[in-house]
Amino acid sequence: MIYSRITGLGFYVPETVVTNHDLEKYMDTSDEWIRERSGIETRRFFTEGKDTVSKMGARAAEVAMERAGVTPQEIDFIIFATLSPDYNFPGSGVLLQRELPFRNIGALDVRTQCTGFIYGLSIADQFIKSGMYKNVLVVGSEIQSNIFEKSNRNRDFAVLFGDGAGAAVVQATQDENRRILSTHLFSEGQYAEDLMLEHPGSNLQDRLGQELFDEGKHLPYMKGRMVFKHAVTRFPEAIQAALDANNLTKDDIAVMVPHQANLRISEAVREKMGLREDQVYNNIQRYGNTTAATIPIALAELYEADRLKEGDLICLAAFGSGFTWASCLLRW
Repeated sequence: MIYSRITGLGFYVPETVVTNHDLEKYMDTSDEWIRERSGIETRRFFTEGKDTVSKMGARAAEVAMERAGVTPQEIDFIIFATLSPDYNFPGSGVLLQRELPFRNIGALDVRTQCTGFIYGLSIADQFIKSGMYKNVLVVGSEIQSNIFEKSNRNRDFAVLFGDGAGAAVVQATQDENRRILSTHLFSEGQYAEDLMLEHPGSNLQDRLGQELFDEGKHLPYMKGRMVFKHAVTRFPEAIQAALDANNLTKDDIAVMVPHQANLRISEAVREKMGLREDQVYNNIQRYGNTTAATIPIALAELYEADRLKEGDLICLAAFGSGFTWASCLLRW
């Protein structure tokens, strides 16, 4: 049998650290307010002229490939997850392909926002198990600090998000004891408009009209309470689906890495699942919500801290815009 396994992890975050106190200069907020509602203390903002979504992804990929012991020439396929591509088109996957000395391999962009990395892992897993590819690079990278306004009207978003990138090398293996066990993907488009960035969209004749900007329709929109309510329901459902599929229980989990959307959500999920504090890893305090990059950044940090032990059961879970939610179980 052919399975897939994560063999290398890497991440990159921009050098500019932005504190909650820094944001107080631009909007009516406070360090205490932000910490209480999200758990975030600092986040990273990109440097124009230096950082791009594809370049940050490339920096993370370089580290992941070095740790996996593979070169760009050995990568068979690129999967790039982002909601903030360098251009509207082409996608950032091909921009990553030209950034490093890859062959003329395929590059696929994934647009499922917060679940993008797990969706990407699932795609890589299927390609490898089918025998089509042996080495797949999965990247999540975001620049979001310039999507919102640093203003009172967009305050709820402006305090939450940061920039960064993470990457994983997924390789073929015949070791059934160290591999991706299963992935589980879900969606419910009924609530798509509860968390979205609508304009400039393709459904208007004048998609760049000044009126859109005056009304703030070019800014992200979120029904915060609705998102929270669904997240604390769908996270446990996705995690339990993965456990049930593999005849495992929550007590078997060594580390659960949730998408870093909000520390209150992560804590609510942990309590609902009956997990111990040491079973759940959070780093939103330092980086904010980096959307498709949160899970690979967290995994790379765990690797660097030597907290991923051979044989550990690792659970990844995410929920976000769409709504989409997903989970992955892997044996390290």
